[in-house]
Amino acid sequence: MTETANTVFYTNRQCPYAHRVHITLNELGIPFEEQQIDLGVPRTEAYLKVNPRGKVPALSYNGQILVESAIVAKFLADAHPSHLVPPSNSVDGALRRARIEFFVDTYNNNVQSLVYKAIGAKTDVEADAIGRTLVENIVKEIEPALADAAPYFGGSNKVTLAEALVASFVIRLRSLGNNGLLFKDAVNELSTQAPNFTKWANVLEKTPSIFDIFDESIWVSKIGERITAARG
Repeated sequence: MTETANTVFYTNRQCPYAHRVHITLNELGIPFEEQQIDLGVPRTEAYLKVNPRGKVPALSYNGQILVESAIVAKFLADAHPSHLVPPSNSVDGALRRARIEFFVDTYNNNVQSLVYKAIGAKTDVEADAIGRTLVENIVKEIEPALADAAPYFGGSNKVTLAEALVASFVIRLRSLGNNGLLFKDAVNELSTQAPNFTKWANVLEKTPSIFDIFDESIWVSKIGERITAARG
């Protein structure tokens, strides 16, 4: 399915999940209409007809509605064959897809889950303890998986579906540390304890399709408010 489609993307550029689809669309070069959804107010009736859950992202593709970021990104990658992911009709392609799936699942369960936990921590001591676990998990689970990054996942010289599905979270994690909001010590430790991860993350931050829509100043302000509120 490579013909031009009528594509409407419902998003909010501060949402890391919607960011996944932005990356995918950018890498595939698919023209689309972008509709910004304000997450700070109740959803309009018009948007609830698109996605009754009221969440972003959502995608209208030739009138067919798709929701949930990973599902949307994978659909687009399958509908528009490219460098993001090989087809699954060969053993090699199926194996590479399985490795991407495992990597993304590992990052979500062992890293991203801790980020959310730390944002909601009641004390700095609690957040620092979570940061230490985060470093341990990246060193153990993520670092080895990036040993052959060249510079992208799995030895690819182009962005893959692995980056499309995790990069938005990686750049936000590093922003937390670099701006002193959370994980400052953790991010510093990763530069020596996880060189593969650090080198890969540096590349992500220099990749236009990944980084260009990220407004760090808004992110820092909004997440700072959440951290302060959680501390009471």
